[in-house]
Amino acid sequence: MSRPRIAVIGGGLTGLATAWHLRADAEVVLLEAAGRPGGQIRTIELEDGPLDVGADALLLRQPAGRELLHALGFGEDELVTPRASRVLLWLDRRLRELPAGTVFGVPTDLGALARSRVLSPGDLAYAASERVRPRRQVVGDRSVSDLVGERFGRAVVERLVDPLLGGVYAGDPARLSAQATLAPVWEAAADHRSVLDGLRAQRRRTARGGGPVFATVRDGLGRVVERLSTALGDRIRTHSPVRSVRARRGGVVLHLDEGPEVFDRAVLAVPPAAAAALLAADWPALARELAGVRSASVGVVALAYAAGDAMALPDASGVLVPRTEGRLTKAITVGAVKWPHLASRERVLLRASVGRIDDHRALDLDDDELVERVDAEVRWALGLSAPARERVVTRWPDALPQYDVGHQARLDRIHHLLTQRPGGVHLGGAMFDGVGLSARAADAARLAAEVREELASSTR
Repeated sequence: MSRPRIAVIGGGLTGLATAWHLRADAEVVLLEAAGRPGGQIRTIELEDGPLDVGADALLLRQPAGRELLHALGFGEDELVTPRASRVLLWLDRRLRELPAGTVFGVPTDLGALARSRVLSPGDLAYAASERVRPRRQVVGDRSVSDLVGERFGRAVVERLVDPLLGGVYAGDPARLSAQATLAPVWEAAADHRSVLDGLRAQRRRTARGGGPVFATVRDGLGRVVERLSTALGDRIRTHSPVRSVRARRGGVVLHLDEGPEVFDRAVLAVPPAAAAALLAADWPALARELAGVRSASVGVVALAYAAGDAMALPDASGVLVPRTEGRLTKAITVGAVKWPHLASRERVLLRASVGRIDDHRALDLDDDELVERVDAEVRWALGLSAPARERVVTRWPDALPQYDVGHQARLDRIHHLLTQRPGGVHLGGAMFDGVGLSARAADAARLAAEVREELASSTR
């Protein structure tokens, strides 16, 4: 009996790991439109060594990422954890420390909030009154601005929550779903009259022995892509865009530039707009749901400074910039401080992130103007005395799906539609269950398990 043929469309981490999980169960073909696999994982050589210019860390508290690395043969000695966790906010033309005890910027320690001097006395008083104000009953999802703004005030949204979510989703708090992006805050609001009391109760229940939150791979996350690609070998086809996915009895037909190919199942690990276009002909209702998911384009400017020009560098892993500051830069990662394996490099390495769903100014500039303006902002913020010696721009179009209000309900509809006829397709990617690398690793394991189960049931 011939082995089933599985097409995995999209060569980011989700697609690569899904194909890797299925490689022993089926004849797997991974189709990637670009000239390289890896998606938003990219490691370049900058000055005297490698630097990640896409995703640069994985969340340790989601075990799937670490488990995947171990399965690929990475030992604990090859994982690096941050040596500094202090985060600064660029507010009112100066740097202030992010208050301790925040949950995605939502305060749980009012003393730390007061000491940070991030809020005016009036805004601080409003946030502190959250515990005694009446609870507003709201049915259904709410925006981050609506929920957090009501309970803690608009200043908390603008000065604390927005810069944190801006780095993760590049989204607008007025449209982002509190249910999907601030799950602990949403649960606290649902279960308690006071969100502050609810968050404090969560922290007591989930108290753990500390330890680092993030880790990365020494010499860059590109090594993860390399190991996955090596294991898959000629199962990967780059420069292979898929034009459409059509249903057929017992499977699917993929239309490629060189002609149609028949597969038993197809896994789509591509952005929602791309998935919508591929499925429009035979899965129109599913395609409409996918097409309704907006995506933000972002960019990373990698900067290398001479050590002598960075003598005043603050002891912090990064700087977050609220949109109210009007800067092109939304976040700065101080690699030389954050990561011990970068601290010994000859140059001082930094990464500046740009781009939001509603702010395209940075990405409308050409590379030369973008690096000049971002370099100037970074030098002003961090006290660097001379321009960067090397600067590299990496653009990530439509990289971050937006978890807008109603996102979870949309996912429920999508999962329901996937159970309808015609079948044969499975969906993954960053619009499901989180945008981080550990979430993508978990998504890949889920997809592989679903495909195996469906194949097994079809042969019973």
